[in-house]
Amino acid sequence: MPITPVIFPELVRALIAVIDANAAEVTELDQAIGDGDHVFNLQRGLQALQQHAEEIAALDWPAAWQKIGMTVMSAVGGASGSLYATLFIGLAKHGRDQAADVCGFSEALLQAVEAVKQRGKADVGEKTMLDVLVPAAQALHAEAAANSALPTILARLRQVAADGAEATRDMVATKGRASFLGERSKGHVDAGAKTAQLMIAAIADVLDKTPT
Repeated sequence: MPITPVIFPELVRALIAVIDANAAEVTELDQAIGDGDHVFNLQRGLQALQQHAEEIAALDWPAAWQKIGMTVMSAVGGASGSLYATLFIGLAKHGRDQAADVCGFSEALLQAVEAVKQRGKADVGEKTMLDVLVPAAQALHAEAAANSALPTILARLRQVAADGAEATRDMVATKGRASFLGERSKGHVDAGAKTAQLMIAAIADVLDKTPT
């Protein structure tokens, strides 16, 4: 049984729960080297998605991703808003010609993450959410190509995302407000990378319980 957008309302509830539960920790990270508003912006976007959850659940995946992207674009402030909007609009664009399975999604995700890199003019190693998104997309693609079972894929994604977020601790930021701190940005996990990791883990937890 394929995973369809019917699962979207449950995913949004899980994302809201994990961001709310970790809001204080992430805000502390963001205040240390960023603007301090990352969690607020994410929460606003997730609440907007929750309002459209039933509508999105009735769509196919490319249309759902497009709706998610446009909703995020209008609701979320800061750099993360435009970058996540780019990610989902990229999934919509590149997912139209892919099969609605893990392999097809992994192909579309690689291209969508590439669009995020271009939009943010950033790459792995610059202390951003890309330090989680890029390795996660690559890991998903590799596991899909190997025809791994879903539990194996999800376990790998959780680990890769956690490793990617933690790796930002020893990086020097070169993008955003944190870049002004130079070497002083070291020693802190990037807030955007941390929330990306938390959301990947929350999605994995939902998918682990979903019949396929």
